[in-house]
Amino acid sequence: MSTSAPLDAASRDRLYCDILNRELVCALGCTEPIAVAYAAALARETLGAEPTHLKVDCSGNIIKNVKSVTVPNSGGMHGIEAAALLGAVGGDASSALEVLESVGERDLARTHELLAADACEVSLAEGVPNLYIRVVATAGGHAAEVVIADHHTNVVLRALDGVAQEGSVAAAQGCMDAADASHEQDVALTLDGIMEFARTGDIDAAREALERQIRLNSAISEEGLTNPWGAQVGKTLLASRYDDVACRARARAAAGSDARMNGCSMPVVIVCGSGNQGITACMPVVEYAHKFGVSHEGLLRALALSNLVAVHVKSYIGALSAFCGVVCAACGAGAAITWMAGGTPEQVGATVVNTLGNVGGIVCDGAKSSCAAKISAAVDAAILGHNMAMVGRSFRAGEGLVQETVEETIASMGYVGRVGMHPTDVEILNVMIGKTRV
Repeated sequence: MSTSAPLDAASRDRLYCDILNRELVCALGCTEPIAVAYAAALARETLGAEPTHLKVDCSGNIIKNVKSVTVPNSGGMHGIEAAALLGAVGGDASSALEVLESVGERDLARTHELLAADACEVSLAEGVPNLYIRVVATAGGHAAEVVIADHHTNVVLRALDGVAQEGSVAAAQGCMDAADASHEQDVALTLDGIMEFARTGDIDAAREALERQIRLNSAISEEGLTNPWGAQVGKTLLASRYDDVACRARARAAAGSDARMNGCSMPVVIVCGSGNQGITACMPVVEYAHKFGVSHEGLLRALALSNLVAVHVKSYIGALSAFCGVVCAACGAGAAITWMAGGTPEQVGATVVNTLGNVGGIVCDGAKSSCAAKISAAVDAAILGHNMAMVGRSFRAGEGLVQETVEETIASMGYVGRVGMHPTDVEILNVMIGKTRV
Protein backbone atom coordinates (compact mmCIF):
# COMPACT_ATOMS: atom_id res chain seq x y z
CA MET A 1 0.00 0.00 0.00
CA SER A 2 1.34 3.40 -0.94
CA THR A 3 2.00 6.06 1.66
CA SER A 4 2.05 9.84 1.70
CA ALA A 5 3.66 12.51 3.83
CA PRO A 6 1.65 13.52 6.94
CA LEU A 7 -0.58 16.55 6.48
CA ASP A 8 -0.64 19.52 8.83
CA ALA A 9 -4.03 20.15 10.44
CA ALA A 10 -5.08 22.99 8.13
CA SER A 11 -4.18 21.05 4.98
CA ARG A 12 -5.93 17.97 6.29
CA ASP A 13 -9.08 19.95 7.06
CA ARG A 14 -9.17 21.46 3.57
CA LEU A 15 -8.60 18.08 1.95
CA TYR A 16 -11.20 16.26 4.02
CA CYS A 17 -13.78 19.00 3.41
CA ASP A 18 -13.00 18.80 -0.32
CA ILE A 19 -13.61 15.04 -0.21
CA LEU A 20 -16.93 15.54 1.58
CA ASN A 21 -18.06 18.18 -0.91
CA ARG A 22 -17.03 15.96 -3.82
CA GLU A 23 -18.89 12.96 -2.43
CA LEU A 24 -22.01 14.51 -0.86
CA VAL A 25 -23.90 15.55 -3.98
CA CYS A 26 -27.59 15.30 -4.80
CA ALA A 27 -29.01 12.56 -6.99
CA LEU A 28 -32.53 11.77 -8.09
CA GLY A 29 -33.13 8.02 -7.91
CA CYS A 30 -30.63 5.18 -8.28
CA THR A 31 -27.35 6.61 -9.57
CA GLU A 32 -26.78 4.02 -12.33
CA PRO A 33 -29.93 4.69 -14.42
CA ILE A 34 -29.45 8.38 -13.69
CA ALA A 35 -25.88 8.22 -15.03
CA VAL A 36 -27.22 6.57 -18.21
CA ALA A 37 -29.85 9.32 -18.53
CA TYR A 38 -27.16 11.96 -17.94
CA ALA A 39 -24.95 10.52 -20.68
CA ALA A 40 -27.89 10.44 -23.09
CA ALA A 41 -28.90 14.02 -22.22
CA LEU A 42 -25.32 15.15 -22.89
CA ALA A 43 -25.37 13.29 -26.21
CA ARG A 44 -28.60 15.03 -27.26
CA GLU A 45 -27.17 18.40 -26.19
CA THR A 46 -24.05 17.72 -28.26
CA LEU A 47 -26.11 16.54 -31.25
CA GLY A 48 -28.34 19.61 -31.10
CA ALA A 49 -31.48 17.66 -31.91
CA GLU A 50 -33.60 14.81 -30.59
CA PRO A 51 -31.88 11.56 -31.61
CA THR A 52 -33.64 9.17 -33.93
CA HIS A 53 -31.53 6.32 -32.54
CA LEU A 54 -29.39 5.64 -29.47
CA LYS A 55 -26.70 3.02 -29.08
CA VAL A 56 -25.74 2.41 -25.45
CA ASP A 57 -22.77 0.28 -24.43
CA CYS A 58 -22.46 -0.41 -20.69
CA SER A 59 -20.28 -2.35 -18.30
CA GLY A 60 -21.81 -5.36 -16.62
CA ASN A 61 -22.19 -3.54 -13.32
CA ILE A 62 -24.23 -0.77 -14.96
CA ILE A 63 -26.48 -3.35 -16.61
CA LYS A 64 -26.83 -5.20 -13.30
CA ASN A 65 -27.76 -2.07 -11.36
CA VAL A 66 -30.24 -0.70 -13.89
CA LYS A 67 -32.06 -3.93 -14.75
CA SER A 68 -34.55 -4.07 -11.88
CA VAL A 69 -34.72 -0.56 -10.47
CA THR A 70 -37.42 1.99 -11.34
CA VAL A 71 -36.21 5.00 -13.34
CA PRO A 72 -37.27 8.10 -11.35
CA ASN A 73 -39.95 10.38 -12.79
CA SER A 74 -40.62 7.75 -15.48
CA GLY A 75 -44.06 6.62 -14.43
CA GLY A 76 -42.71 3.20 -13.43
CA MET A 77 -40.42 2.38 -16.37
CA HIS A 78 -37.38 0.13 -15.89
CA GLY A 79 -34.18 -0.55 -17.76
CA ILE A 80 -31.36 1.08 -19.67
CA GLU A 81 -33.47 1.78 -22.76
CA ALA A 82 -36.03 3.74 -20.73
CA ALA A 83 -33.37 5.66 -18.79
CA ALA A 84 -31.42 6.57 -21.93
CA LEU A 85 -34.43 7.59 -24.04
CA LEU A 86 -36.02 9.62 -21.24
CA GLY A 87 -32.69 11.39 -20.68
CA ALA A 88 -32.34 12.12 -24.39
CA VAL A 89 -35.93 13.32 -24.78
CA GLY A 90 -36.45 15.45 -21.67
CA GLY A 91 -33.31 15.38 -19.54
CA ASP A 92 -31.47 18.50 -18.43
CA ALA A 93 -27.76 17.70 -18.73
CA SER A 94 -26.82 20.73 -16.65
CA SER A 95 -28.50 19.09 -13.64
CA ALA A 96 -26.08 16.12 -13.68
CA LEU A 97 -27.43 13.43 -11.31
CA GLU A 98 -30.75 15.27 -11.08
CA VAL A 99 -31.05 15.16 -14.88
CA LEU A 100 -34.62 13.78 -14.86
CA GLU A 101 -36.02 16.21 -12.31
CA SER A 102 -37.82 18.34 -14.91
CA VAL A 103 -39.25 15.69 -17.27
CA GLY A 104 -42.98 15.97 -17.93
CA GLU A 105 -45.91 14.04 -19.41
CA ARG A 106 -44.95 14.88 -23.00
CA ASP A 107 -41.48 13.51 -22.39
CA LEU A 108 -42.93 10.30 -20.97
CA ALA A 109 -45.27 9.89 -23.94
CA ARG A 110 -42.43 10.47 -26.42
CA THR A 111 -40.22 8.01 -24.56
CA HIS A 112 -42.93 5.33 -24.82
CA GLU A 113 -43.16 6.01 -28.57
CA LEU A 114 -39.39 5.59 -29.01
CA LEU A 115 -39.36 2.44 -26.88
CA ALA A 116 -42.08 0.95 -29.07
CA ALA A 117 -40.03 1.84 -32.15
CA ASP A 118 -36.90 0.11 -30.74
CA ALA A 119 -35.01 3.40 -30.97
CA CYS A 120 -32.44 2.34 -28.37
CA GLU A 121 -29.95 -0.50 -28.75
CA VAL A 122 -28.09 -1.75 -25.66
CA SER A 123 -25.01 -3.97 -25.52
CA LEU A 124 -22.51 -5.20 -22.94
CA ALA A 125 -19.11 -3.52 -23.13
CA GLU A 126 -16.23 -5.90 -22.40
CA GLY A 127 -12.80 -5.02 -21.03
CA VAL A 128 -13.87 -1.69 -19.52
CA PRO A 129 -13.94 -0.22 -16.01
CA ASN A 130 -16.71 -1.50 -13.74
CA LEU A 131 -18.49 1.82 -14.21
CA TYR A 132 -18.64 2.53 -17.94
CA ILE A 133 -21.33 4.06 -20.18
CA ARG A 134 -21.01 4.94 -23.87
CA VAL A 135 -23.90 6.60 -25.70
CA VAL A 136 -23.93 7.27 -29.44
CA ALA A 137 -26.88 9.42 -30.52
CA THR A 138 -27.67 9.86 -34.22
CA ALA A 139 -29.95 12.16 -36.19
CA GLY A 140 -29.84 13.96 -39.55
CA GLY A 141 -26.64 12.28 -40.65
CA HIS A 142 -24.71 13.35 -37.54
CA ALA A 143 -23.53 11.35 -34.55
CA ALA A 144 -22.75 12.50 -31.00
CA GLU A 145 -20.75 10.29 -28.65
CA VAL A 146 -20.49 10.52 -24.85
CA VAL A 147 -18.37 8.24 -22.67
CA ILE A 148 -18.57 8.20 -18.86
CA ALA A 149 -16.14 6.06 -16.85
CA ASP A 150 -15.08 5.36 -13.25
CA HIS A 151 -17.46 7.92 -11.69
CA HIS A 152 -21.10 8.60 -12.49
CA THR A 153 -20.47 12.09 -13.89
CA ASN A 154 -16.88 11.65 -15.13
CA VAL A 155 -17.12 12.47 -18.84
CA VAL A 156 -13.98 11.20 -20.59
CA LEU A 157 -15.28 11.98 -24.08
CA ARG A 158 -17.97 14.16 -25.63
CA ALA A 159 -17.67 14.33 -29.41
CA LEU A 160 -19.66 15.35 -32.49
CA ASP A 161 -18.97 13.49 -35.72
CA GLY A 162 -15.71 12.20 -34.29
CA VAL A 163 -14.41 15.62 -33.18
CA ALA A 164 -13.89 15.84 -29.41
CA GLN A 165 -15.57 18.75 -27.64
CA GLU A 166 -14.67 17.51 -24.15
CA GLY A 167 -12.14 14.93 -23.07
CA SER A 168 -10.43 12.99 -25.81
CA VAL A 169 -10.79 9.95 -28.03
CA ALA A 170 -7.54 8.65 -26.54
CA ALA A 171 -8.96 8.84 -23.02
CA ALA A 172 -12.08 6.95 -24.11
CA GLN A 173 -9.96 4.33 -25.84
CA GLY A 174 -7.87 4.05 -22.68
CA CYS A 175 -11.04 3.09 -20.82
CA MET A 176 -11.67 0.37 -23.39
CA ASP A 177 -8.22 -0.99 -22.66
CA ALA A 178 -8.73 -0.88 -18.88
CA ALA A 179 -9.96 -4.40 -18.15
CA ASP A 180 -8.34 -4.18 -14.71
CA ALA A 181 -8.96 -0.52 -13.94
CA SER A 182 -7.18 0.43 -10.74
CA HIS A 183 -9.10 1.59 -7.71
CA GLU A 184 -8.62 5.10 -6.42
CA GLN A 185 -7.56 4.55 -2.84
CA ASP A 186 -7.00 7.96 -1.27
CA VAL A 187 -3.88 7.50 0.85
CA ALA A 188 -4.59 10.78 2.68
CA LEU A 189 -7.53 9.11 4.44
CA THR A 190 -6.76 7.11 7.57
CA LEU A 191 -9.06 6.20 10.42
CA ASP A 192 -6.88 8.10 12.90
CA GLY A 193 -6.88 11.18 10.68
CA ILE A 194 -10.64 11.02 10.19
CA MET A 195 -11.25 10.78 13.94
CA GLU A 196 -8.97 13.72 14.66
CA PHE A 197 -10.70 15.76 11.96
CA ALA A 198 -14.10 14.95 13.47
CA ARG A 199 -12.86 15.91 16.94
CA THR A 200 -10.91 19.12 16.30
CA GLY A 201 -11.01 19.94 12.58
CA ASP A 202 -12.56 22.92 10.83
CA ILE A 203 -15.63 21.43 9.11
CA ASP A 204 -17.13 24.75 8.01
CA ALA A 205 -16.35 24.25 4.32
CA ALA A 206 -18.40 21.03 4.31
CA ARG A 207 -21.14 22.17 6.69
CA GLU A 208 -23.69 22.95 3.97
CA ALA A 209 -23.24 19.52 2.35
CA LEU A 210 -23.65 17.76 5.70
CA GLU A 211 -26.76 19.77 6.56
CA ARG A 212 -28.23 18.93 3.15
CA GLN A 213 -27.52 15.24 3.69
CA ILE A 214 -29.44 15.26 6.98
CA ARG A 215 -32.36 17.21 5.49
CA LEU A 216 -32.85 15.32 2.22
CA ASN A 217 -32.07 11.82 3.45
CA SER A 218 -34.32 12.27 6.48
CA ALA A 219 -37.12 13.36 4.16
CA ILE A 220 -36.90 10.32 1.89
CA SER A 221 -36.61 8.06 4.93
CA GLU A 222 -39.84 9.52 6.27
CA GLU A 223 -41.45 9.01 2.88
CA GLY A 224 -40.45 5.33 2.96
CA LEU A 225 -41.88 4.95 6.46
CA THR A 226 -45.13 6.70 5.56
CA ASN A 227 -46.06 5.21 2.20
CA PRO A 228 -45.99 1.67 0.75
CA TRP A 229 -42.81 1.69 -1.33
CA GLY A 230 -41.30 -1.60 -2.53
CA ALA A 231 -41.12 -4.45 -0.03
CA GLN A 232 -41.63 -1.96 2.84
CA VAL A 233 -38.61 -3.21 4.79
CA GLY A 234 -38.39 -0.02 6.84
CA LYS A 235 -42.08 -0.02 7.75
CA THR A 236 -41.86 -3.70 8.72
CA LEU A 237 -38.91 -3.08 11.01
CA LEU A 238 -40.40 -0.01 12.65
CA ALA A 239 -43.67 -1.80 13.37
CA SER A 240 -41.83 -4.67 15.04
CA ARG A 241 -39.81 -2.79 17.68
CA TYR A 242 -40.48 0.95 17.60
CA ASP A 243 -39.00 1.54 21.08
CA ASP A 244 -35.66 -0.10 20.18
CA VAL A 245 -33.15 2.50 18.95
CA ALA A 246 -31.19 -0.14 17.04
CA CYS A 247 -34.32 -1.21 15.21
CA ARG A 248 -35.27 2.42 14.50
CA ALA A 249 -31.81 3.06 13.07
CA ARG A 250 -32.15 0.09 10.73
CA ALA A 251 -35.71 1.07 9.80
CA ARG A 252 -34.89 4.68 8.96
CA ALA A 253 -32.00 3.65 6.72
CA ALA A 254 -33.94 0.86 5.01
CA ALA A 255 -37.00 3.05 4.44
CA GLY A 256 -35.05 5.55 2.38
CA SER A 257 -33.93 2.72 0.13
CA ASP A 258 -37.48 1.32 -0.06
CA ALA A 259 -38.56 4.62 -1.60
CA ARG A 260 -35.67 5.38 -3.93
CA MET A 261 -35.30 1.85 -5.32
CA ASN A 262 -38.94 1.89 -6.34
CA GLY A 263 -39.13 5.17 -8.21
CA CYS A 264 -39.58 7.88 -5.56
CA SER A 265 -38.69 11.19 -7.18
CA MET A 266 -37.30 12.78 -4.01
CA PRO A 267 -33.56 13.62 -4.18
CA VAL A 268 -30.98 12.08 -1.86
CA VAL A 269 -27.43 13.02 -0.93
CA ILE A 270 -25.10 10.25 -2.02
CA VAL A 271 -21.71 9.06 -0.82
CA CYS A 272 -19.31 6.78 -2.71
CA GLY A 273 -21.51 7.41 -5.76
CA SER A 274 -24.53 5.73 -4.16
CA GLY A 275 -27.76 7.02 -2.65
CA ASN A 276 -28.21 3.83 -0.66
CA GLN A 277 -24.77 4.34 0.83
CA GLY A 278 -25.51 8.02 1.49
CA ILE A 279 -28.65 7.04 3.40
CA THR A 280 -26.88 4.23 5.28
CA ALA A 281 -24.03 6.50 6.37
CA CYS A 282 -26.51 9.13 7.58
CA MET A 283 -29.74 7.86 9.10
CA PRO A 284 -28.37 5.54 11.84
CA VAL A 285 -26.08 8.38 12.95
CA VAL A 286 -29.04 10.78 13.15
CA GLU A 287 -31.07 8.28 15.17
CA TYR A 288 -28.28 7.55 17.67
CA ALA A 289 -27.48 11.25 18.02
CA HIS A 290 -31.02 11.69 19.33
CA LYS A 291 -30.56 8.78 21.75
CA PHE A 292 -27.24 10.10 23.07
CA GLY A 293 -28.43 13.72 23.29
CA VAL A 294 -25.64 14.86 20.98
CA SER A 295 -25.66 18.54 19.97
CA HIS A 296 -26.28 19.49 16.36
CA GLU A 297 -22.62 20.38 15.99
CA GLY A 298 -21.71 16.97 17.38
CA LEU A 299 -24.06 15.33 14.88
CA LEU A 300 -22.44 17.16 11.97
CA ARG A 301 -18.99 16.04 13.11
CA ALA A 302 -20.15 12.45 13.61
CA LEU A 303 -21.70 12.52 10.15
CA ALA A 304 -18.44 13.81 8.67
CA LEU A 305 -16.68 10.88 10.34
CA SER A 306 -19.26 8.39 9.03
CA ASN A 307 -19.02 9.60 5.43
CA LEU A 308 -15.22 9.73 5.41
CA VAL A 309 -14.92 6.23 6.88
CA ALA A 310 -17.32 4.99 4.20
CA VAL A 311 -15.20 6.64 1.48
CA HIS A 312 -12.02 5.24 3.05
CA VAL A 313 -13.28 1.65 3.12
CA LYS A 314 -14.91 1.87 -0.32
CA SER A 315 -11.82 3.38 -1.94
CA TYR A 316 -10.06 0.01 -1.70
CA ILE A 317 -12.84 -1.66 -3.68
CA GLY A 318 -13.66 0.76 -6.50
CA ALA A 319 -16.82 2.31 -7.86
CA LEU A 320 -18.88 -0.83 -8.55
CA SER A 321 -18.25 -4.41 -7.49
CA ALA A 322 -19.87 -7.67 -6.41
CA PHE A 323 -19.14 -6.42 -2.87
CA CYS A 324 -22.27 -4.67 -1.55
CA GLY A 325 -21.24 -1.08 -0.89
CA VAL A 326 -23.68 -0.52 1.96
CA VAL A 327 -21.29 -2.56 4.13
CA CYS A 328 -18.75 0.26 3.70
CA ALA A 329 -21.35 2.85 4.62
CA ALA A 330 -22.42 0.77 7.64
CA CYS A 331 -18.79 0.73 8.79
CA GLY A 332 -18.94 4.52 8.75
CA ALA A 333 -22.23 4.64 10.64
CA GLY A 334 -21.00 2.18 13.26
CA ALA A 335 -17.76 4.10 13.73
CA ALA A 336 -19.72 7.34 14.19
CA ILE A 337 -22.06 5.72 16.73
CA THR A 338 -19.10 4.51 18.79
CA TRP A 339 -17.47 7.95 18.51
CA MET A 340 -20.65 9.70 19.71
CA ALA A 341 -20.88 7.22 22.60
CA GLY A 342 -17.46 8.40 23.82
CA GLY A 343 -15.57 5.40 22.48
CA THR A 344 -11.80 5.47 22.30
CA PRO A 345 -9.99 5.41 18.95
CA GLU A 346 -9.33 1.72 19.59
CA GLN A 347 -13.05 1.09 20.09
CA VAL A 348 -13.95 3.01 16.94
CA GLY A 349 -11.45 0.88 15.03
CA ALA A 350 -12.81 -2.29 16.61
CA THR A 351 -16.31 -1.34 15.44
CA VAL A 352 -15.10 -1.20 11.84
CA VAL A 353 -13.24 -4.51 12.18
CA ASN A 354 -16.24 -6.19 13.81
CA THR A 355 -18.54 -4.99 11.03
CA LEU A 356 -16.26 -6.17 8.24
CA GLY A 357 -15.61 -9.46 10.01
CA ASN A 358 -19.35 -10.06 10.14
CA VAL A 359 -20.94 -8.92 6.87
CA GLY A 360 -17.94 -8.16 4.63
CA GLY A 361 -18.71 -9.91 1.35
CA ILE A 362 -22.46 -9.46 1.05
CA VAL A 363 -22.93 -9.74 -2.70
CA CYS A 364 -24.38 -7.01 -4.88
CA ASP A 365 -26.84 -8.52 -7.36
CA GLY A 366 -28.07 -5.21 -8.69
CA ALA A 367 -30.20 -2.32 -7.51
CA LYS A 368 -33.71 -3.36 -6.46
CA SER A 369 -36.12 -3.62 -3.53
CA SER A 370 -33.98 -6.07 -1.55
CA CYS A 371 -31.24 -3.43 -1.21
CA ALA A 372 -33.28 -2.12 1.74
CA ALA A 373 -32.97 -5.49 3.47
CA LYS A 374 -29.21 -5.54 2.87
CA ILE A 375 -28.99 -2.08 4.40
CA SER A 376 -30.86 -3.36 7.46
CA ALA A 377 -28.48 -6.32 7.78
CA ALA A 378 -25.37 -4.15 7.38
CA VAL A 379 -26.56 -1.57 9.92
CA ASP A 380 -27.47 -4.37 12.33
CA ALA A 381 -23.91 -5.72 12.01
CA ALA A 382 -22.48 -2.25 12.61
CA ILE A 383 -24.56 -1.82 15.76
CA LEU A 384 -23.46 -5.25 17.00
CA GLY A 385 -19.88 -4.23 16.18
CA HIS A 386 -20.38 -1.06 18.22
CA ASN A 387 -21.86 -2.94 21.18
CA MET A 388 -19.00 -5.43 21.16
CA ALA A 389 -16.36 -2.73 20.91
CA MET A 390 -17.78 -0.74 23.81
CA VAL A 391 -17.26 -3.73 26.15
CA GLY A 392 -13.80 -4.52 24.79
CA ARG A 393 -14.69 -7.37 22.44
CA SER A 394 -13.43 -7.69 18.90
CA PHE A 395 -12.60 -10.26 16.28
CA ARG A 396 -8.90 -11.11 16.35
CA ALA A 397 -6.10 -11.05 13.80
CA GLY A 398 -5.85 -14.29 11.89
CA GLU A 399 -9.59 -14.95 12.01
CA GLY A 400 -10.57 -14.92 8.35
CA LEU A 401 -9.63 -11.63 6.72
CA VAL A 402 -9.06 -9.80 10.02
CA GLN A 403 -5.49 -8.50 10.19
CA GLU A 404 -3.28 -7.01 12.91
CA THR A 405 -4.56 -3.44 12.47
CA VAL A 406 -7.81 -1.88 11.36
CA GLU A 407 -6.12 -0.35 8.30
CA GLU A 408 -4.74 -3.74 7.27
CA THR A 409 -8.17 -5.30 7.76
CA ILE A 410 -9.81 -2.63 5.58
CA ALA A 411 -7.16 -3.25 2.90
CA SER A 412 -7.57 -7.04 2.99
CA MET A 413 -11.35 -6.84 2.70
CA GLY A 414 -10.99 -4.28 -0.09
CA TYR A 415 -8.67 -6.57 -2.02
CA VAL A 416 -11.17 -9.41 -1.86
CA GLY A 417 -13.99 -7.06 -2.93
CA ARG A 418 -12.00 -5.62 -5.83
CA VAL A 419 -10.06 -8.63 -7.10
CA GLY A 420 -11.34 -11.78 -5.43
CA MET A 421 -15.02 -11.09 -6.12
CA HIS A 422 -14.54 -10.10 -9.77
CA PRO A 423 -15.35 -13.62 -11.04
CA THR A 424 -18.39 -13.61 -8.75
CA ASP A 425 -19.53 -10.38 -10.40
CA VAL A 426 -19.30 -11.98 -13.83
CA GLU A 427 -21.34 -14.99 -12.79
CA ILE A 428 -23.99 -12.85 -11.06
CA LEU A 429 -24.45 -10.92 -14.32
CA ASN A 430 -24.59 -14.14 -16.36
CA VAL A 431 -27.37 -15.48 -14.17
CA MET A 432 -29.27 -12.19 -14.18
CA ILE A 433 -29.28 -11.88 -17.99
CA GLY A 434 -30.03 -15.57 -18.52
CA LYS A 435 -26.68 -16.47 -20.04
CA THR A 436 -26.12 -19.05 -17.30
CA ARG A 437 -28.94 -21.37 -16.26
CA VAL A 438 -28.79 -22.79 -12.74
